[in-house]
Amino acid sequence: MSGGGRIRRLLGGLSRPQGAARVVPPSGSTAHLTVLTAGAMAFLAVFALALSLASGRLADRWSEALARTATVRISAPEAQLEAQTRAVLAILDTTPGIETARALDAAEMRGALEPWFGPDLPIETLPLPQLVEIIESPERPFDAEGLRLRLAAEVPGAVLDDHTRWRRPLVEAAGRIRLLGLMALGLIGAAMAGLITLAAQAALAANGQVIRVLRLVGARDTFIARAFVRRFTSRGFVGALVGTACGMGAVAALPAADAAGGFLTGLGFAGLHWLWPLAIPPLAAIVAYIATRQAALRMLKGIR
Repeated sequence: MSGGGRIRRLLGGLSRPQGAARVVPPSGSTAHLTVLTAGAMAFLAVFALALSLASGRLADRWSEALARTATVRISAPEAQLEAQTRAVLAILDTTPGIETARALDAAEMRGALEPWFGPDLPIETLPLPQLVEIIESPERPFDAEGLRLRLAAEVPGAVLDDHTRWRRPLVEAAGRIRLLGLMALGLIGAAMAGLITLAAQAALAANGQVIRVLRLVGARDTFIARAFVRRFTSRGFVGALVGTACGMGAVAALPAADAAGGFLTGLGFAGLHWLWPLAIPPLAAIVAYIATRQAALRMLKGIR
């Protein structure tokens, strides 16, 4: 269709509620770019969200698993090991804040070392220390420093490890990964806004002649901008909807959480967390609306 014919068609449709939307080409490079950008960014946003939520679950799991446990390590000659173990258990039985304390047997020691040394480790021939597992009372914590001093005074070969030095770095690392996931979501949103802005500017520049004619017949800039905003917002929503669906399908195909696999097999959503990705398409539409409106009003000021 010639430029004059297209302008007449546009002018004829301005009286209808959706008439201004004819300013925006229904197809072409800008349409494909907007849909593709929104879909790709939504796909990446699903994985960034999954990473953030999985990191939060991992931090909570590590914190809960290690918060109430502690270990006493007894290093002594074999002839004295049993006596010192009994002495340690007696001390722990009279320590406020300790719910249970028990010495690990050879089978449990072998199970703890098996992931590193294999199932054929001759544990009976190794000079391993005796480990005593402590479970803290949920009502009140025990005084770790006081217990450490008492063990040092009465059983010099016993060392208390309350797992604090192990728990804190793990929880901090998981928390930082969660923060990185949230930062990635912000960067993805900013990148999508930038690309949609470029697409809107390209569409406005391509329709400069039409915009000048619309102004001649009395159309205001806000009326013209509304057409671009409506079209690009819908494109952003549709693209993000498709990208989110693909991303959720890809996350669902990841291996399920497994105790042996740890973090690498727990990168999916759990329970009600599957509802969080559904917020991505509306958020993408909001980003597209804001980016397109600002770009349209700015570009219209420069078109004379």
